[in-house]
Amino acid sequence: MEEKEFQALLQEKTSDVEEIIKQYLPKEDGYQKTVLEAMNYSLLAGGKRLRPLLMQEIFTTFGGRGRVVEPFMAAIEMIHTYSLVHDDLPAMDNDEYRRGRRTTWSVYGDAMGILAGDGLLNLAFETALQAFPLKEDLTELEDEQRIHLVAGRMQAAARALHVLAAKAGVGGMIGGQTADIEAEKKEDDSGEQISMEQLLFIHEHKTAALIQAAMMAGAILAGATEREVAAMEKCAYNIGIAFQIQDDILDVIGDSEELGKPVGSDMQNHKQTYVTLKGLEEAKADVKRLSEEAVDILRRTAGENLFLEQLILSLTNRRK
Repeated sequence: MEEKEFQALLQEKTSDVEEIIKQYLPKEDGYQKTVLEAMNYSLLAGGKRLRPLLMQEIFTTFGGRGRVVEPFMAAIEMIHTYSLVHDDLPAMDNDEYRRGRRTTWSVYGDAMGILAGDGLLNLAFETALQAFPLKEDLTELEDEQRIHLVAGRMQAAARALHVLAAKAGVGGMIGGQTADIEAEKKEDDSGEQISMEQLLFIHEHKTAALIQAAMMAGAILAGATEREVAAMEKCAYNIGIAFQIQDDILDVIGDSEELGKPVGSDMQNHKQTYVTLKGLEEAKADVKRLSEEAVDILRRTAGENLFLEQLILSLTNRRK
């Protein structure tokens, strides 16, 4: 696929995802109006919409039909957004800007920032539960067929919901964030350096976990086998680790204008990264190896999807 064609298709698909997410935005009314405004402000801050896009692509690649995946697409973006809202808080990274826009807490205050994140996390599961089950395509079926189809959809939705909760929780993203905070504190207090094992744990849980949730849930909702879902978990692990290593690389060699943020901050803060532990050239080689392996897993498991393959490579070889 030519780069121009890929970029046009990516823009089209991302716009479609954006419209799906907007369908699940809460109405800004009542005595809780302020927190609802803060939640919507956070969700509409832009971004790649990578996780819902991956979920949708995997769903269709495995032969998924209908709209059952849509509540989960909105839900995973809500979870990702809440994590960013909380990351930006004064108690965490204390960031006043993200993507050139004021962060939620800097607009609404840190208390409302906490509540907006909490609200998005809870809304995510309220939204995902709307997939239990959708009534589409059921009216023309016989009673026995309808019962069988509804039962199958409910079982798949329940499995997908379990994956979403587990990958977002203390065994996933929150666990990775905890390890990251404690590692930074240890470096500041004692100068003790983080090990490669610890760093990979942080990257796997903080970054890769939600990518795994997206790809696994998409496969489950499409009716993929346990073996196929496990393959998507491994594929997503590679994507997440490569994505994070590329972040570390760009902090060394990236262009601040292109990235939209200053480079070299990790070095200035004496922060241990994949690059500081393994060197720039080996880090680049590992990004290439992990990315190519992810594409190979995808192709062997689900068949050829040129757009998805190019999306994976564009994410892990990005310049910003």
